[in-house]
Amino acid sequence: MKTKKLTIILILLSIVLTGLYVLPGLSASNYQYFLSRRLPKVLAIILTGGTIAFSTITFQTITNNRILTPSMLGFDSLFMLIQTVIVFVLGSSSILIADSNINFILTTSIMVVTSLFLFKYLLKRLRNNILFLLLIGTVGSTLFRSITSFMQKVINPNEFNIIQNKMFASFNNMNTNILFIALILILLIIPFVYDDIKLLDVMGLGKDNALNLGVDYNKMISKHLVIIAILLSISTALVGPITFLGLLIVNLTRQIINTYKHTHLILISILLSIVFLIGGQLIVERVLNFNTTLSVIINFVGGLYMILILLKENKE
Repeated sequence: MKTKKLTIILILLSIVLTGLYVLPGLSASNYQYFLSRRLPKVLAIILTGGTIAFSTITFQTITNNRILTPSMLGFDSLFMLIQTVIVFVLGSSSILIADSNINFILTTSIMVVTSLFLFKYLLKRLRNNILFLLLIGTVGSTLFRSITSFMQKVINPNEFNIIQNKMFASFNNMNTNILFIALILILLIIPFVYDDIKLLDVMGLGKDNALNLGVDYNKMISKHLVIIAILLSISTALVGPITFLGLLIVNLTRQIINTYKHTHLILISILLSIVFLIGGQLIVERVLNFNTTLSVIINFVGGLYMILILLKENKE
């Protein structure tokens, strides 16, 4: 009952905040312009919050660790490396950068191929040891950032401005041009993960218990890590890399509704992320007058929250 009430409250709150964000200032003479600007931004926020929440929950489940996020695998750093290499080699006028849809498809394809290599080849050689995979992801992330930083230092300053726009998460300047293709990808993914939600409940018991209960553990890991790569590429392409949003939202969800059922965890975390993002962007635009960005607030609060979690785990 508590989960149902919370779900209804969050849905109503999401609707109210969306209305407060979209409707103010509309009139018969300007509604078309304002709606064409605000509605795509709201949809981008919803897709970003949903993809980050789902990918973080599934990643924490398959790694059986509540303080990890998918960014530990280095996908954010890989995204920036791809963008930098394209500009470094082909220039900012290349269609691979100028056309948002082509850039998104290329980036997503490379990230998925990389994830398939990591999970189909390396994971088998590591005997399905997730911790070693995370270590490789951390080292790879450092390597990607180093290469990216080197290229950005020797690149033409005018070209660097193009890359700089992609380096930091921004809800004020979202890439809404890829909304259509991002929405299609998410709709295509839903049927593949819908039947796995109950299996994730079993995966949360640990590898040995999941295997004993008949779950194809290796297949589930490979499948969902590829899906996580796709979802992360969507969220990163829309707003940029956000490190701590998933950690903050998912852990708050677990504290609010102390349950193992991923049906509830996924739903509440997605709704919470939508409420936080729309409400936060509303405050940034209407109260703070763009004096700061929502991503800065999220990373600051999320970083503090992660420290608190680590201190709490250490005491226990």
